[in-house]
Amino acid sequence: MLAWFRLAAHLLRFSLRFLLVTLWVIFGLIVLATVFRRFEVARRDRINNWWSRWLLRWCGVDVYVSGHPPVDGAALLIANHVSWLDIYALSSVRCTIFVGKQELRSWPVLGWLIAGVGTVFIERGNRRALHHVAQAMRERFDRGQLIGLFPEGTTSDGFDVLPFHAALFEPARRAGVPVVPVALRYLQHGQRTAVAAYVGEETLLGNAWRVLGSTGMAVQVVYLPAVAADGGDEDHRHAMAARVREAIRAEVVV
Repeated sequence: MLAWFRLAAHLLRFSLRFLLVTLWVIFGLIVLATVFRRFEVARRDRINNWWSRWLLRWCGVDVYVSGHPPVDGAALLIANHVSWLDIYALSSVRCTIFVGKQELRSWPVLGWLIAGVGTVFIERGNRRALHHVAQAMRERFDRGQLIGLFPEGTTSDGFDVLPFHAALFEPARRAGVPVVPVALRYLQHGQRTAVAAYVGEETLLGNAWRVLGSTGMAVQVVYLPAVAADGGDEDHRHAMAARVREAIRAEVVV
């Protein structure tokens, strides 16, 4: 009987939150299709920040911020990657334009939203595409925007940090913008959890069933001291990636 009661409660929470998220996404799509591109960059960023905060509320996920987020100017945020919620957790603090894999465009509905706010897409395994991505990153740095990067290249369960790909550290080094490590830790009722982890062959709907039906979900967003983006050769780029990864890992593996 208790199991049936828990399932019914989970279903009720999921249904209500799924409805709210769906309506919020539809609202976001309407804004994108009508007025979003008419606004200057600063106002677009404020809308993105506001929309992301409310999306997480509709999902039942609290956000706890520690450290010192960059409040203005360009920077490259480097974070570990656990869930589709990561994007909105970071943008709920300050609007962040992400470098994402090309496959994100094919996500139902969310793919259009992600593309519409200016995401820079990269085709994995295509080294020639790096030049175009680097150029797009520099353009956004010139506008004073934050760029977010998940250099693991995939998601994990959130309890460790996978090896980093260093190539996309280069545009930040050449632009001389700070590189800010960010550690993401997911909690449920104050305890570390993998409930939000979107890994393997799981579908987005299957992951949403777990997240939206759960209680006590939260994400800790820990901003760590910036790493200087000095010029140099490729070895320096890889050394920077290693230092950033170790800083994040020290906060994730606890």
